[in-house]
Amino acid sequence: MTTFRISPAVADAFPDTLIAVVTATGLRGHQPWPATTTALEDLEQQLANGTWVPADEADPRIETWHTAYRSFGTNPRRIRPSVDALGRRMAKKGSLPRINPAVDSYNTVSVRHALPAGAFDLDHVTGDVEIRHADGTETFTPLGEPDIVEHPKPGEIIYTDTADVLTRHWNHRDAHRTRVTEDSTRVAFVLETLAAVRDGHRLTTAAGELRDLLTAHATESTVHYLSPEHPQVRV
Repeated sequence: MTTFRISPAVADAFPDTLIAVVTATGLRGHQPWPATTTALEDLEQQLANGTWVPADEADPRIETWHTAYRSFGTNPRRIRPSVDALGRRMAKKGSLPRINPAVDSYNTVSVRHALPAGAFDLDHVTGDVEIRHADGTETFTPLGEPDIVEHPKPGEIIYTDTADVLTRHWNHRDAHRTRVTEDSTRVAFVLETLAAVRDGHRLTTAAGELRDLLTAHATESTVHYLSPEHPQVRV
C-alpha cells in the first residue's frame, strides 16, 4: 500500500486544505468508457450554448490557488494552477483534449467543479507520497519530456515520493514516470481545495462523480480524504 501525507509545514501554511484521494484498482483503460464520453461531450455542449463557462481567475476557487502560488514564489499567470490552465484551454478551444478514459474522467470533473485534479499510476510510485516544500535538491522529469530533468525551487510545494518529484508547483504539472495511460491498472486520483470551509461540499461532490465514472471500469474504487486534521492515509 502507499501512504499519502501532508507535511506539518504545508498543513500549517494552508490550514483549510482538503484533498480527496480516489483510488481505483483493476482499471480497464482499453475499453470504451461511455459515461465519461457523455459527461465530456455534455460539458462541451454547455459551453457551446452558453449555459456554462469554465471558472477563470476572477472566480474565488481559482483566485485562492493564485494566492497560494504567490505565497511559495510562483507567478500563477506564468505557471498556472492545473485547473486554471485547463479551463482557459477549454474556453479558447471549446473542447478538452482526449488523452485516455481515466485522464479524461478527472479532467472533466476538474473543470466542471473548478478544482485541481491529477493522478498517479501507483505501480510506478516508489515508496510513500508526501506534499511538502521543496528544498531545491529534488529532481523532476516533466510529463511528455522524459529526457528533461528540472529542480524545483526551494520552498515550492511539491508532491514527491522517495525517488523524485511527482508534481511541481503543487499541481501545475505531473511527472512523466507516474503518468496514467490506458495500461494503468492501479491509480490514485487527487482532487484539491485550499478552502474546505467554503468548497468542501464541492470537493466531496466531485470525488463522488469521479468515483462513479471509474466504478464501471474498475474492480474496486474508494475515496479517502487528507486534511491538516487527518494528514495521512494509506491507499
